[in-house]
Amino acid sequence: MDEEREPGKTTFRADDRHWQELTAMLLNSYARWLGEELIERSGDARTDAERLFAAPRVVVAHGTQADPILCYGNRMALELWETDLDALLAMPSRLTAEPMHRDERARLLERTTRDGFVDDYRGIRISRTGRRFEIAQAIVWNLVDRAGNDAGQAATFSEWKRLD
Repeated sequence: MDEEREPGKTTFRADDRHWQELTAMLLNSYARWLGEELIERSGDARTDAERLFAAPRVVVAHGTQADPILCYGNRMALELWETDLDALLAMPSRLTAEPMHRDERARLLERTTRDGFVDDYRGIRISRTGRRFEIAQAIVWNLVDRAGNDAGQAATFSEWKRLD
């Protein structure tokens, strides 16, 4: 999902086909790798998009660019990273970690690429405004599109604590 979106114009709309397809890919990929559902599915693309966006856990994803850009963040992710959807969708995912923690993050993504998913990640992240937080019990998984191609990686977690 390396699609470009016009800056200043991005809003989450559950009836938007882009958000529905992205939600389906996130959910299908999660189920493929982990053998369980990330959220309870309704069978309706719009409802599933609404449920994932409003889920009581952080969900973020990035594409396959050389320096991957975030392509999804739900409401909880926007609050934790102290940002809006436009800024999040323009952010290279490496900027979610401080420079000193980027090597650790790179090792995590390599492990995820190799194994399909990681379900025990813990690490330090930084919000857009510079506030640090530690995440725990994060699950990171590879995204696979409908054609079976690599489409990026996603992460979810519901445990974190502010460090400053």
